[in-house]
Amino acid sequence: MYIKKNFSLKNILLFSGGHLIWITLWALLVAVIHHFVHSDLLHIPWLPVSVIGTAVAFYIGFKNNSAYDRLWEARKIWGAIINSSRMWGATLRAYVGNQFTEVDEKEEELQRIHTRMLRRHIAWLYALRSQLLIPTPWEHISQSKHIKKTIERRMKRLGLGLSNSDGVTEKELKDHLSPEEMKVLIEYPNTATHIIDQQSKDLAELRKRNLIDDFRHMELQNLLNDFYTHQGKCERIKKFPLPRQYGSMSFVFVGIFIFLLPWAMITQFESIGQYGAWVSIPFTVLISWVYLMMELVGDYSENPFEGLGNDIPMLSLIRVIEIDLLGMLGEEDIPKPIQPINDILM
Repeated sequence: MYIKKNFSLKNILLFSGGHLIWITLWALLVAVIHHFVHSDLLHIPWLPVSVIGTAVAFYIGFKNNSAYDRLWEARKIWGAIINSSRMWGATLRAYVGNQFTEVDEKEEELQRIHTRMLRRHIAWLYALRSQLLIPTPWEHISQSKHIKKTIERRMKRLGLGLSNSDGVTEKELKDHLSPEEMKVLIEYPNTATHIIDQQSKDLAELRKRNLIDDFRHMELQNLLNDFYTHQGKCERIKKFPLPRQYGSMSFVFVGIFIFLLPWAMITQFESIGQYGAWVSIPFTVLISWVYLMMELVGDYSENPFEGLGNDIPMLSLIRVIEIDLLGMLGEEDIPKPIQPINDILM
């Protein structure tokens, strides 16, 4: 997530500067052709091109609204995860105790139970993040060799470190799970699901030991069910793309518009004199760049768990929860909040 109010000119050029090169070359090529080839066939009226431009703008607007909806829904889901996690920590510590036992458990044993289950929850957060960062076929990192290399360079330049091989998940799972649990849970294809399942098994065991009653068991299980709901919502966004008839066709339409634009612009600018074709070049480049930027903004917003600079800052949100839960446990060794790197919050 980009944290500053506005993008700098440098960031804008790094994001779209490469496209300015081919747009400029195309506008220049069309101007050269017009200069040396005098044919009425090269004179395209402005009206049909403007109609196409209007239609493309509406289409891109719809796509961008849909992409923003996916991004904002993902952020709301993680906001709900934060709230539910705090409720889980506070409720677990308040409910699991000696209120219903015939023989009181020692405070050290109760603290051990609280610590195990809250740390296991933190492990669930890191496991979920790791699974959401696994690339899908429609994400940029899975595209052609050129796009993949561009994305990898961009991630390296921005210091994102959000790839699935960044080592964060493995380290955190080791810190928050026992070696026995780690060995078993890491083998499942969906580790996050089975971490919550293990929490549910622990609740059943606590009920057998009368450390919770039926009502408290049900309430705590409902909180675990909420985590399943949040996880399922994240997986829905991750595993179901913005329908490609909307996601990819807008790029085709923008390409058609940019292809036709310089021909129509030159036709318009020829009325100002013999240098009209050359004067049209900067205006053609500017209009083409604006349309292309609108397309790119939507394209890089539709996958909020892709691991790029505009994504949901999952690592930062997880750290917020981790700090809160470890604070509830009275831990002294509490990690610091995640800090932005190059104005990007991970």
